[in-house]
Amino acid sequence: MLIASYNKAQLGDILVVMLHEDGPSQVTKKKDTIVEISDSSDGTVLGYNFFGVGEELGLTATGQIKLDDEQVKILNAKLREAGFETILEIDEIPKFVVGLVEEMIEHPDSDHLHITKINLGNEILQIVCGAPNIMQGQLVVVAKVGAMMPNGEIIWPGKLRGIESNGMVCSARELHLPNAPQKRGILVLSLDNFHQGQPFLIS
Repeated sequence: MLIASYNKAQLGDILVVMLHEDGPSQVTKKKDTIVEISDSSDGTVLGYNFFGVGEELGLTATGQIKLDDEQVKILNAKLREAGFETILEIDEIPKFVVGLVEEMIEHPDSDHLHITKINLGNEILQIVCGAPNIMQGQLVVVAKVGAMMPNGEIIWPGKLRGIESNGMVCSARELHLPNAPQKRGILVLSLDNFHQGQPFLIS
């Protein structure tokens, strides 16, 4: 997994690269213009901060950055030069996907949550959802694990009231779609215009 973000106005010229979910305790190691962040308990590399690479990589956008092969090649060269061993690899799997709600049952420990099984075409995800309008048979937009939402939130595996949930069913408001209703409720897609497994593009 590789999630990259850049916000020069707020953070300065720093490319943030995330590889794993943050742990409760972290350690950092700085070499040259790179900071490595690791989990202090097991040494897992969680990510890197690359300083001063905006111009070299041609970064102009703010928010999540879709790095291309040449940009990743430059970053890997910088990691090697600094003495870090990690090799970055592009994650090309779409993170926002149209899914079919195949199954929905009530959460045993909640009066509003539902446990859903959502078919994305090549995989079925269990997702706990609290939207009042979700129903079996709907086509919905799923933010998979590793997705960065428009507000900067990253979707990680989790549990809701003790039940595992691997993704999020999205509302139009959460996707920052134009004219999105400002109320609770997931985005339900037309069966005529969308199909399960189709990537859902957001700006």
